[in-house]
Amino acid sequence: MENKTYKILVLSDLKDAAHSTIKSTIGLAKMIGGEIEFFHVTRPTEVVDRESQLSAMRNISERVMANEKKMKELLEPMLLDNDINISYNYAIGNVKNEIKKRIKASQPDVIVLGKRRPKTINLMGDKLTEFILKHHEGAVLILSKKRVIDMDSQLSIGSLNNFNEALTSNFVKSLISKTKVPLKSFMIGDSSALSEDQSTTIDKKVVKYVFQDGPNAINTLTGYVTKNNISLFYVGRKNENQKQTIYTKNLIDKVGVSLLIG
Repeated sequence: MENKTYKILVLSDLKDAAHSTIKSTIGLAKMIGGEIEFFHVTRPTEVVDRESQLSAMRNISERVMANEKKMKELLEPMLLDNDINISYNYAIGNVKNEIKKRIKASQPDVIVLGKRRPKTINLMGDKLTEFILKHHEGAVLILSKKRVIDMDSQLSIGSLNNFNEALTSNFVKSLISKTKVPLKSFMIGDSSALSEDQSTTIDKKVVKYVFQDGPNAINTLTGYVTKNNISLFYVGRKNENQKQTIYTKNLIDKVGVSLLIG
């Protein structure tokens, strides 16, 4: 397996979940060998109202200083406790445009997001995950704040369908190599599709679960994911069909663990 330093871009709204998001990202960076860039975008409407140009400039300057202070307060204590390279950047502008520019400039191996609340619009905008998946070909990790990823915890990985697609990504292979427990493959549909012996393509034991397709399939699957103490659930998108796209969108909202879309 190729040894490299993975570039991890964290997109944060600087809300309450930011602490657990960066803590899990540091755990991830330690696990696979990574460097972290922390990025935040503020909408202009949050800073400037219909006041004078001078007042607007003062508001922008104050917000920039406030953002820098927040990031330092969040990141500097973790920098002292961890031997990880962490940088940070921020911007004031259109959220999606600024994120698109940052992705192009950073060329990250993985983008990290905090898990959004279902059916709500967060600070960074509705459908942000879908936008990032469109403009970033690499992995996207949506972290759950309920279970922090760290070096001291047993990493248990599950997957929608099989793990064969995951093996095409050095980043995902690096994660798989760190787990000491069996991998768990969850499939919705025909059990005959699982007849292939995955042990021939991956050097890990794989436990397989098959669920009948139907309106409650995702709810049943996510229940099993929780019962099996999965800490990271992988969904591939290289060979994604229309039905799997729907599954992925439902999993983003419903799965109670960190979700890695590769």
